[in-house]
Amino acid sequence: MSEQISDRQQRSGGVVERVQEMLPARFRRGAAVVPVVRLAGVIGAVTPLRPGMTLSGVAKMLERAFGTRNAKAVALVINSPGGSPVQSRQIYLRIRQLAAEKKLPVLVFVEDVAASGGYMIACAGDEIYCDPSSILGSIGVVGGSFGFQEAIKKIGIERRLYTAGIHKATLDPFLPENPDDVARLKAIQREIHAIFIALVKQSRGGRLKGAEDELFTGEYWAGETAVGLGLADGIGDLRSTLRARYGDKVLTPVIAPASGMLSGLLGRRAPGAGSLSALDGIAALPDDLISALETRAIWAKFGF
Repeated sequence: MSEQISDRQQRSGGVVERVQEMLPARFRRGAAVVPVVRLAGVIGAVTPLRPGMTLSGVAKMLERAFGTRNAKAVALVINSPGGSPVQSRQIYLRIRQLAAEKKLPVLVFVEDVAASGGYMIACAGDEIYCDPSSILGSIGVVGGSFGFQEAIKKIGIERRLYTAGIHKATLDPFLPENPDDVARLKAIQREIHAIFIALVKQSRGGRLKGAEDELFTGEYWAGETAVGLGLADGIGDLRSTLRARYGDKVLTPVIAPASGMLSGLLGRRAPGAGSLSALDGIAALPDDLISALETRAIWAKFGF
């Protein structure tokens, strides 16, 4: 009789295991769940061919990740050379808000680069891990332009500019550089830099080991050095780190962005949406080309 009961229990257990295997990862029992969100690309730079990273673009993924049933933590995979300081900070804040609401730790894994705004977002992690060849840092602010005033003279173009407000044409590339304009720009950059530094200090705290005149100059470092400076907590990849912490059966569902029909409902413009949209796209091609070149230049700065 006991053998029959044992046999039934084994068969029942096998059925349960097979049913669990058919369920989505977050509903399975006996394994830790750590949802993964990948945050990649230049931050805030948006063109039709190269969409950048913005809060509106990643908010839904973050909410889904932190709302995952039975989650033990949330893992963020970051690969970004930076971009808009505003979008970087907004994404950072949203991550920290969700982490506090759901009481979940955040583990960050750096791929090629987490620099400038990319590193600001990485600071939303309770812990940061990277590859030995990852690039981290670049805690600074940069801005640039060109001067075309001599070029337009050579090709016979007369500049006509009409403004209301004495500083409305500040740093116009077709006018000679004005030292007062440069001074005002640098003052704004120093203010933004101070916000960035305060965020890093608040996030990394006593783990920072480098001197301020080294850490906050805009310099960047490879993984091992970054760990030594306290910008990251260790060398490690996502799979090995999570398996060591949560066991070999840890489940890591990837939270992907919306696509197809759903993405259209969420505001992503579909091709052929109307003649006016098409004309707008053609008119924007020069700006898109410049944005694409700027995007390429940002990545190239870090050797990618």
